[in-house]
Amino acid sequence: MLLYHKGKLSPEPERVSLVETIHTNEQKIRLALLQMDIAIGEPATNARKVEEMLSRAIQAEKKPDIIVLPEMWNTGYALDRIHELADPDGKQTAELLSEFARKHGVQIVGGSIAERIGDKVKNTIYGFDRNGVNHLSYSKIHLFRLMDEHLALTPGESRGMFDIDGIPAGAIICYDIRFPELTRRLALEGAQMLFVPAEWPHPRLHHWRTLLMARAIENQMIVVACNRVGESKGTSFFGHSMVIDPWGNVLAEGGEEEEIVYAEVDLGEVAQVRRTIPVFEDRRPGLYD
Repeated sequence: MLLYHKGKLSPEPERVSLVETIHTNEQKIRLALLQMDIAIGEPATNARKVEEMLSRAIQAEKKPDIIVLPEMWNTGYALDRIHELADPDGKQTAELLSEFARKHGVQIVGGSIAERIGDKVKNTIYGFDRNGVNHLSYSKIHLFRLMDEHLALTPGESRGMFDIDGIPAGAIICYDIRFPELTRRLALEGAQMLFVPAEWPHPRLHHWRTLLMARAIENQMIVVACNRVGESKGTSFFGHSMVIDPWGNVLAEGGEEEEIVYAEVDLGEVAQVRRTIPVFEDRRPGLYD
């Protein structure tokens, strides 16, 4: 059986049973997705927007367990000035999100930010548990050449596995959803939920919805995807942040304006679906390599 390995490479067995190791009872998790507009090249403005939306989200009638942000929310795609604008070692981002998570006892999947480490800039997700402890750092593996990411950013070299209250989860960023091998590997390592911050633009709404539903169906997992809205350098971003169950049903979907998208998911459905259609046990990986 392949277990959770903190994102490290490990041999893949011929057959995998993921049902025995996951929650089979009903376990509800409340989500809040901050579908926000992003001011390109203005980290201070965006930080204030995030603080305001976090404060609104936590005041919901049912307090969320997890709050999710979109991709590159601190700078937007100001790639021509990204070394100047990126958060050095992610310190400002960590202080903001860690303090909020600790103060309110909420988990935060902090979208992604432009993070400067030495002379390199990465597109990186941070995650914080209810005590404000950083338990996730994943840098985007697949850089999107249509937006010149590859010219300004350095790709990540490891997968994004982490825990949500002891439940294995995975994180990828935007363009990563076009690479099904990555999500499948996270599922094989035990991930029951997948978080996807994004800046996904028009006119590819159909791709966005189809790919996210496909990742949920084929990996029998909950998919939580938070996309931005607004316009930047002539490109418009359509929102449609989504929460999808393991059957591929859309539980919540945003519109094309700034909003907070709320949803509740039942982790018990992951085991139910994987037991009903045992695709992981029926895999024949020896024939795929």
